[in-house]
Amino acid sequence: MREKSLAELADEEIITRVLDGDTEAFSELVRRHTWRVKRIGLSFFRDTEEAEDFTQDVFVKAYLALAGFKGHAKFSTWLLRIAYNAAINAKQRRRDAFRLDPEMEIEGAPGEDELHLRAETARAVRAAMAELPERQAVCIELYFFYDLPYAEIAEITGFPVNTIKSHVFRAKKLLRERLSHLKEADCAL
Repeated sequence: MREKSLAELADEEIITRVLDGDTEAFSELVRRHTWRVKRIGLSFFRDTEEAEDFTQDVFVKAYLALAGFKGHAKFSTWLLRIAYNAAINAKQRRRDAFRLDPEMEIEGAPGEDELHLRAETARAVRAAMAELPERQAVCIELYFFYDLPYAEIAEITGFPVNTIKSHVFRAKKLLRERLSHLKEADCAL
């Protein structure tokens, strides 16, 4: 009986080989799952080069954490959770690092009143999002800001699709209530 090629092995069999010292076998996992990880990267960063760098970083993290894979979930789900967490952390680092210089003048930029209104709106949305229960905030962020379908959100978060739909529905309702003053203020202008 001939030995199976890497392409014929299940992910879990490849993981066993990698953990037994066949580190080259990990390249098969990379080949199989690159498109999934890159898709997450593209949805968060919207730039091909950044998504490729992100994808490489995720696979390095996965390789280093592979001994911790217990097989309770599919490898692809475990990997996408690593990707999701890495993307969230990267976006948070960017938000913390980015500061708009209010003195900076940009040709064709919106006027001072519009910039103030945008800043206030963004601040209000961030504050309202921060008040959402964590699961609702994660679901609505992935659904609206990253245009991910419910099935992919389920794969990333591990929540059932119906739970995700419920979280998105409830989060939209809460945000609508908490941000209703913005609509009223906009009408007053």
